[in-house]
Amino acid sequence: MWHSRATRNIPFPPRLKNKDSQLSQVKTMAVRATVSRFPIDAGAHENSGIPWGLTVTPFATKDENGQAPAYGSGGQLLPRCENCWAYFNTYCELDQWSWNCALCGNPQGLSSEAIARYSQPQSCPEMMSSFVDLELPVEESDEAMQPRPVYVAAIDLSSSDEFLELTKSALLAALEALGPGSLFGLATFSHKLGLYDVQGPIPVVKNVFIPPETEGSLPIELEDVMPLLQFLAPVETCKDRIASALETLRPTTSWERTTAAGQGVDGVLMGGRGFGVAIEALLNYLGSEYGSTFALGRVFAFLSGPPDYGAGQLDTRRYGEQYASRGEDADRALLPEQTPFYKDLAAIAVQAGVCVDIFAVTNEYTDLASLKFLSVESGGSLYLYSNTDDSTLPQDMYRMLSRPYAFGCVLRLRTSSEFKTGHSYGHFFPDPQYENVQHIICCDSYATYAYDFEFEATKEFAKHGSEPPIIQIAFQYTVVLPPEELTESGSGSSSVRGKYSLRRRLRIRTVQCGVAQNMNELYDSVDPEVVLSLLVHKVILASLEQGVREGRLLLHDWLVILTAQYNEAYKLVHYKNGSSVTTQIDVAFSQCPELQPLPRLVFALLRNPLLLFHEEGVHPDYRIYLQCLFSALEPSSLHRAVYPVLTSYSTPDKLAYPRHSLSRAALITSGSPIFFLDAFTALIVFYSSTADPTLPFPPPHDCLLRTVINKLKQERCITPKLIFIRGGQDDATAFENYLIEEQDVDGSGITSVMGFVSFLEDITQSVLEYIK
Repeated sequence: MWHSRATRNIPFPPRLKNKDSQLSQVKTMAVRATVSRFPIDAGAHENSGIPWGLTVTPFATKDENGQAPAYGSGGQLLPRCENCWAYFNTYCELDQWSWNCALCGNPQGLSSEAIARYSQPQSCPEMMSSFVDLELPVEESDEAMQPRPVYVAAIDLSSSDEFLELTKSALLAALEALGPGSLFGLATFSHKLGLYDVQGPIPVVKNVFIPPETEGSLPIELEDVMPLLQFLAPVETCKDRIASALETLRPTTSWERTTAAGQGVDGVLMGGRGFGVAIEALLNYLGSEYGSTFALGRVFAFLSGPPDYGAGQLDTRRYGEQYASRGEDADRALLPEQTPFYKDLAAIAVQAGVCVDIFAVTNEYTDLASLKFLSVESGGSLYLYSNTDDSTLPQDMYRMLSRPYAFGCVLRLRTSSEFKTGHSYGHFFPDPQYENVQHIICCDSYATYAYDFEFEATKEFAKHGSEPPIIQIAFQYTVVLPPEELTESGSGSSSVRGKYSLRRRLRIRTVQCGVAQNMNELYDSVDPEVVLSLLVHKVILASLEQGVREGRLLLHDWLVILTAQYNEAYKLVHYKNGSSVTTQIDVAFSQCPELQPLPRLVFALLRNPLLLFHEEGVHPDYRIYLQCLFSALEPSSLHRAVYPVLTSYSTPDKLAYPRHSLSRAALITSGSPIFFLDAFTALIVFYSSTADPTLPFPPPHDCLLRTVINKLKQERCITPKLIFIRGGQDDATAFENYLIEEQDVDGSGITSVMGFVSFLEDITQSVLEYIK
């Protein structure tokens, strides 16, 4: 967690420098460290004030330099260290009969097969590259497995017509994205669970009533209600029938729900959204066939409000009660889960080989703090839409299902013997038996995980780089290859045509890192985007454990300590008789360009809804949504989400300035007529009120600005909202809210011109107090 003086340190391989480029958003197995030169010992780490760790995007197609892995077969033949279990790699010393492990230094013998294999090094990927992707043999138990992906939609009928129309649109988009070998099941839930058979001439639904008790479960197995293969329909032959079944969906009437639910607590009528029981039953239904009927299952859960019926129901009254009672910290009370039900359900999902994506379309309190575990720990995603009118749900569904993904993944990070991993962060399920092993049911090319490091007791790195630190990331995963890819790979006989195939692979990235010989070297090697990633993970953890206020304090104190350590390292603080006499603190890090973005990033993070107080109007569910979103983003995307990129154009075809600070002053002084803001979840084009009226509005589809917008939309893991605003005519609030540098950091208003400036003054005063 947090040190009392600073967060933990980090370093890694060369970084992708794309701070000012809007078209350079390469996704890669990108491994990025907070510092590319590691601190030499625990003292240097402590004194630097820089978190020490890294982020890894394991299923990305290339590394952070744009290099693809060396592909090959025979992953099971790769030699492993008998001491630390690291894999053989290009940094290992190799003799004719033996090799030395690059991570722990232990000598290892080579088998006769390995000796023969390595006598022709050019044919071995692991001899040619430190980044390899090797095929593994399919296990016997997998031979009989049908490599057909299974998708099940679970739709909330305790909802509205508008919600169901939006859900139908999303599922029609999903059907277009699914491959022809996929199986699809349609289920509904309210006070009853409905299973649809769409394989006959007309859709048939069979319902099971959900018991209202909080400890209840379905009185009958779903397999006895409808055999699973009757429920799961082949998409290629049943797409039209699935669409017809979707058209029959209607919200359950309030009369139906009232009759089923009966009188609730204190005479208040309870709802009829039996989400918990429905999902548990569906997971058990699918889990019975995991490994035979299917290799990967995904459940799309569409929710229009909180589960309020049967097992897993959530008491949403705590939101109103906490908000009303000023005696308790609402920011702390509303972040933890109120029941372990959905965390336990995630474990069932992992066992069943199913990942759950939750799509919540609601503006009422739904307690995502309790529900999030079901999606996060099963490798799924959590989406929140406040209304049906401008929801990007259909686009998000299509985007999510169109990109490649791996499943049944195991992620393991190993380090050389001087240091070890501390915390690991991300959407995974920790192995119950082995430390530092993470299971990921479903992993796409965007999913990013983070680790922080600490030194082993009394250990340090060798001076002058004689034994540089080494990190090895192993990622074992399965992909489903469609028939056309099998044909292209040369195995396309008539017997395989039309069939999917499973491929198990092992991706290994071994990175050798530098060591900073002094503090200046360490600071010069900082990657501010990765520092931000580690800070966000740590702040989220602190918020969940101790409340938002504590998270804010820790972030503020971290910047104070970093600023003080930097001023000490660059000898900007002078002492007389043991006490500091410096009055000029360099709070802008003017002597170290790599640190200069950090004060703005911390300021922006303190202004982000993630860390704003409850009384400032931040909905607790929105905060949880941001926690889930931010904790899975790769560093460049997270940077945009926290501190948006603002560029300006003199015409729609001509870039004026690539980067502006987020302030009104920047807009006025630039004199540019057109501004483009990329806030990750929103893209805003703003025409100044003084812009030449002959400039085309909105920008034409064939202009440079549109090209930039389209490329950003295409590369994004979610669908950003695109907004066009004409200054002086349209409401510009959506744009102006992002101009945070003149806003007070405590959120007390958009008033003074002293936002970021006064924040730096506060940091300066705090640093002076700290060094005294």
